[in-house]
Amino acid sequence: MRLFNGFCCFLCGSLAVLLYVGPANRDRHVKAALAPLDAIAAFAHSDAALASPELRTALADPNTRDPVADPVIKVPLAEPEVNVSPLEASDECVLSEECIDQYLWSVYERVRKVDTIKVEERIKVKVEKNGKSRTVTKTVTKFVNEDFTWKDPNAAEKAGMSVAQYVIGGMDRAFKARLYRLFRALDDAGLAPGMTSGFRDDYRQSITSGHKAATGNSYHGGSVRGGYGHGLAADIVSVKGETRSERSISSQSLWKWIDAHGEEYGIGRPYLDKDPPHIAPIDGKEYADKRGLNAKVRGEGQRRHERSRKSGETASSSSGTGRT
Repeated sequence: MRLFNGFCCFLCGSLAVLLYVGPANRDRHVKAALAPLDAIAAFAHSDAALASPELRTALADPNTRDPVADPVIKVPLAEPEVNVSPLEASDECVLSEECIDQYLWSVYERVRKVDTIKVEERIKVKVEKNGKSRTVTKTVTKFVNEDFTWKDPNAAEKAGMSVAQYVIGGMDRAFKARLYRLFRALDDAGLAPGMTSGFRDDYRQSITSGHKAATGNSYHGGSVRGGYGHGLAADIVSVKGETRSERSISSQSLWKWIDAHGEEYGIGRPYLDKDPPHIAPIDGKEYADKRGLNAKVRGEGQRRHERSRKSGETASSSSGTGRT
């Protein structure tokens, strides 16, 4: 009888083990699971997500290649795509900030850090007036190509971090979850997004060229905005195309796509054509100040002031009260 009971226990235990270690359901419909943006950021830093010490190490350094013990959450480090096709490794991102960081890093690595910027140059020229020649100084604006590949690594080195930790780790957690969903959608649409800039501290902002905020005031992560871990802006272009002209056309299409669909992902372009690559959360202060409620209130106030000023001028001229 004891032998029979022991055999039953052994059989039940074996069935339980088989059920427990059965293959995990790899549901590829990740987008449905990522819909609640705040839930993503919250889970990625919950006790459940950070239970493994190996996973905590991986989150601390997005460049790590140490294997993760748990086969359910093990995700290989995504390499930068040469042919900018959608990244297969990112399909397994299920509420894991480690995987989201790796995907964002691959989107950052896939693009060359080259930009066309305005440069003002003061030159001296001779002019003639009333038969006399004199030398005057004129300001001439030129468009030049700038390679800023060195800037993020330089800033990361000063901060004592890897470039991945600096650029990706410095951004706000919930914002990164939104970027992940947006970039995946852009990839699926064949627009091949590439991120040229993520987090920037005050030093990095001070060496930024072109259209930019004051040092310390940048929504990319300036000290006034909260610094590291609080970056709420990114710059993106398209890497689709063999030539720079083709990539420029693709970037225009990418920005228009964001204008049309960005609200679904909680992201928009605050400055539109004044700074086309710049994107930010649509419920953030930057977007509100430039295109949201704050901008509308400010614009209405300026229009009322202008109407009041014009009506005051009309009343003054009709009353004939001028100084003599």
